[in-house]
Order: sequence, then C-alpha cells, then structure tokens
Amino acid sequence: MNALYENYFRKNLPHIWCSGCGNGIVMSAFARAMEQLGYDKNKTTAVSGIGCSSRITGYLDLNTLHTAHGRALPFATGVKMSEPEMNVFIFMGDGDCAAIGGNHFIHACRRNMDMTAIVINNHIYGMTGGQFSPLTPFGKKATTAPYGSVDPAFDLCELAKGAGANFVARGNVYHAKQLTDLIVAGARHKGFSLIEVMATCPVSYGRHNKMPKPIELMNHIKENTVSLARAAKMTPEELEGKVVNGILHQVDGKEYCQEYQNLLDRIQGGGK
Repeated sequence: MNALYENYFRKNLPHIWCSGCGNGIVMSAFARAMEQLGYDKNKTTAVSGIGCSSRITGYLDLNTLHTAHGRALPFATGVKMSEPEMNVFIFMGDGDCAAIGGNHFIHACRRNMDMTAIVINNHIYGMTGGQFSPLTPFGKKATTAPYGSVDPAFDLCELAKGAGANFVARGNVYHAKQLTDLIVAGARHKGFSLIEVMATCPVSYGRHNKMPKPIELMNHIKENTVSLARAAKMTPEELEGKVVNGILHQVDGKEYCQEYQNLLDRIQGGGK
C-alpha cells in the first residue's frame, strides 16, 4: 500500500471523509487497478462532478478534473474526443450521476465512448445534507424523506444496459478485491463501461436507517449481496431484496471515437 500511495496519490492532503465512508475503499481499489493495468499516469485522466465521492480526484496524482454537479460525463467526453488515446475514468455519486446528471449518463451509455464510469452508490446525497437520491431504496429514510421514500429506486445497471452500455458491472466496498478486478475488466473493455459500487455512508444514510455504525452497513452489504452464479440458482422470491454482483453485461460494439475518426477519414478522402 505504501508503494501505491507513493505512485498514485498527492501528498500531505487532509482527510476529508467521515469515519466509515466507503469512498476511500473505492479509491484504493482504483489505485490497485491502475497498478495492474500499468497505465501511464500522464496518459490517464480522472474526472468527477460534485459530492463526497467526487473528492477522489483531488487525491489522485493523475490528470484530474473536478467539475460541476452532474457534469462529469460531458467533461470526460471532451477529454476523450480531444485525446482519444487517453485512459479516462469518471467518479460519480448516485445523486450526481442519476439525478442532475441522468441525461448525460444515458447518452454516454448510448455513444459507447471508451471510458470507465465508477458510480459510488451510498443511496444518499452525502455531502449536501442527506437528501434521498434516485437510488435510495423504497421506504428508506433521508432528511427529505423522514418517513421513508415513496419513490421507486432506479436500477442503475439495468438503466445502463437499456441505454446501450457495452460493459456493466456491480461491486461493493465489502468485496474490495473483486472491486479491483471489476475496474480492471471495465478499463480493458473497448467501449463505455459502468461499474456501480454499493458503498457505505453511516452519517447521512446509516443513522437515519438504524445502521449508524460502519460495521452495520458493511454487514448489511455482505449479507444482501449474491454472486451471479448463486443468483442463477435462486428463485425470484429468494432474490427479493438481494443485490447481484459481478459482470452483469458485456458485449462488443462500435466505439464512438473510432467511428468519428472513420467519418473524418472518409470525408477527407473525398468519400460521402
């Protein structure tokens, strides 16, 4: 871990996350993935929007952009279009991605640009006051839903698949080794990759939902997560309330930057 710290993190920065927050686990899983991928830091860009999870870019010693709320994907699109050889990762929270950034998310999936989006889902707006988000489970409490949310939650992975994402996976902060593997697999896939990460927020989510201690949230993730192999053997009734982990969808498709370059080559060559 010391070697990873020296290689991938800016030095002498303050710790800004609450005790028990899952963002640090995601960030360390990403650093391990970078080590496995062997990417040149100068040819890697990390982009984030606004929120607790978006502070990850401040710690990483890469090319980084900390952008506006919900706008990480448009900024990342601009980076990738201008530098197609750049390895681009996007860090977003559940509200950042699925609420104000929802339309950007749908079209990023549709375009299939070669980028890896890591969405940290702690079921809440953690930084801005604990409001419920589009991924807050039905019936769970938040500062803006003190008696329980009546909104049905998005299934972000199903949304990504329906919008055209070629690689869709789900991991969590309890199974940290698997999370590293999923980030590596998503980065190596040619096209838009989504990795949803089920994470912990004991302060803004846990304390409103009778899980104020980090270990309670970790155990909740552990007890309610099932692998793809196990899920295949379970009935719909047995799967109720469970979260399926692993690579949920992977297909090959036309990559946007390459198709755009093909178009330019055809125009410049006099074709139609």
